[in-house]
Amino acid sequence: MTITPKLIVAGAGLATVAGLVAVPGSANANPDGLGRFYTQKITWKRCTLGPGDDVGKDLDKAGARCADVTVPLDYARPGGRTIKVAISRLAATGGANRIGTMLINGGGPGPAIDMPPYIRDLMGDAGKRYDLIGMDPRSIGRSAPVDCGWPAGTWIRSAGVDRRGFDRAVAFAKDLADRCARVDPELMANISTRNAARDIDVVRGVLGERKISYNGASYGTYLGAVYAQMFPGRLDRTLLDSAVDPAKWGPGLLKGTGEANERALAHWAGWTARRNAVYGLGTTRREVLDTVQRVIGAAADKPLRVGKFTVDDNVLPSLLFGYLGDDRDPARSDLADAVKVFKTAAAGRPVEPGARLGEELAFMLTGTESRYGSAQLALLCGDAAGERDPETFWQEIQRSRKRHPVFGPVAHNINPCAFWPRTPREEPTRVSTTLPSLVVGATGDTRTIYQDSRTLHRLLRGSRLITLRGADFHAPYQAAYGNACVNDQVNGYLATGVLPSRNITCD
Repeated sequence: MTITPKLIVAGAGLATVAGLVAVPGSANANPDGLGRFYTQKITWKRCTLGPGDDVGKDLDKAGARCADVTVPLDYARPGGRTIKVAISRLAATGGANRIGTMLINGGGPGPAIDMPPYIRDLMGDAGKRYDLIGMDPRSIGRSAPVDCGWPAGTWIRSAGVDRRGFDRAVAFAKDLADRCARVDPELMANISTRNAARDIDVVRGVLGERKISYNGASYGTYLGAVYAQMFPGRLDRTLLDSAVDPAKWGPGLLKGTGEANERALAHWAGWTARRNAVYGLGTTRREVLDTVQRVIGAAADKPLRVGKFTVDDNVLPSLLFGYLGDDRDPARSDLADAVKVFKTAAAGRPVEPGARLGEELAFMLTGTESRYGSAQLALLCGDAAGERDPETFWQEIQRSRKRHPVFGPVAHNINPCAFWPRTPREEPTRVSTTLPSLVVGATGDTRTIYQDSRTLHRLLRGSRLITLRGADFHAPYQAAYGNACVNDQVNGYLATGVLPSRNITCD
C-alpha cells in the first residue's frame, strides 16, 4: 500500500468540534449533546424480520434477541437526522461467572449481527460467560444499509493483461462510483470507521457497560483499534485477528498483498501437481502455474464462457484472489476444480461451474450482492482519500507485473475511490495507544499480510502477538482454522483476562 494519507491523532482537540471522545468513568459518560443517545431505552425483540430472513431465524433458534439503537447520522450535529444501528445479543449463561459484554466484528467490512452463536461455539467455555453482541456497522446489513445498484457484488478487479484490460477496469470503477453518487448524499457523507466507532460507544452506553470486550477480525481489527484510540479506557479483553495496519487502510489497502498471494498460489500449485490424476492441470508446480497463466491469457483473447457467465482477464485473477485465503484441502480442491473448469472453457468446450464456483461467479458478475459491495466501498472511500489519476495506477500496475504477474494487477488496480464524488469529512485516525490485547497473525495471510499484524502489535502498547507460522490463511481464530495452539491461547485469555507473558509462535 503506497498511498499514505495525512494522519492525525484523535483526542481532546476533536471533542470540542464534534463531541467525539468519551472519558473513563460511568457507563454513560459522554460529551454534551449526546446524552439522549447514551441513555435511550431499547426494546429487545425477535430477530426474524420476515419469512425469508434466514439470519434472523438462526439467531432466534440460538436464543438471541435483537434491537435497534438510535445514533446521530452526523455526530457534529447530534440534534439533526438520526439512523438506526442494528444489534443482536446472545446473553451469558454462566450465572455468577459472567465476565461482561463482548462486541463482535468479523471484518469485510460486512454484517456482524449474525455472529454471536458462531463465536460462542469458537470460544468454548468462555463463550457462555459473555453477553455476545453482534452489530452491523452503519451502511451495512440492517444498519442504514447502502445499495448503489451495482451489477456486481464486489469492486475488486484485475487490470487484466494489457491496456485494453486496464481501460475496462477504469470504466468499471467509474461506473460503480457514479452509481453511488446517486445515493442519499447526507448518508454517504457520514459513513466512516470513525462514525462506526462512535456508534459502538453509544451501544456500550446503552447496554450500561463502563467497558466492553471486543473480538474483531480483518477490518474488525481496524475498527477496534480506531475505537481504542478515540475512546481510551473503554475496552477490556480485546482480540484482534489478522490485523490491518492502520496507516494502510484506505483505497490502496490491497497494495502489498501481491507477494503473499503469488506465494500462496505457488503452494496451491504444488499441492495440485501432486494430484494431477484428479485435476489434470500439470505434474509439477511450474506446469500448474503455466496452466493458470495460459487460462488468463485465453480469457484476455476471448472471454471464457462458463455456464451462463462470461469471464474475462479482469475477473479471472480477482476470482483466484478470492480463493487463496484458505490453504486447507477442501479450499485447495475448490480452486483446482475452478481452474479445471476454466481450462475446459479455454479449450472451447461447453462447461458448467460447480456449486462453489457458481456462487463466486454470481457474486462477482451479478447484482445479487450489490448491497455488500456498495457498503464496503462507502466505508473505504469515506475513510481516506487516494490517488485519482488513472495513469498513476497504470504505471504502478506495469511495475508490479514483473514480480507478481497474476496478482500485481489486482493489488495495484484502480478502484471506485478514484472517482468517488466526495472527499472524506475527517482525517483517518492515527493509532498509537496503550491497549493490553491479543493480536493474531498468520505468516502466509493473503488478505491482511503478516507484517500488518506485527505493525499493529507495535502500535498497541501492552499487546501480545500470536503468530501462526506456515499457514496461508486469513483470520485463523475467527475463521476456525482449527490450530489448537492458537485457540488455546485466545480462549485462555478471553476466559481469564491474563495475556501471555511473551509473544507466542504456533506451528
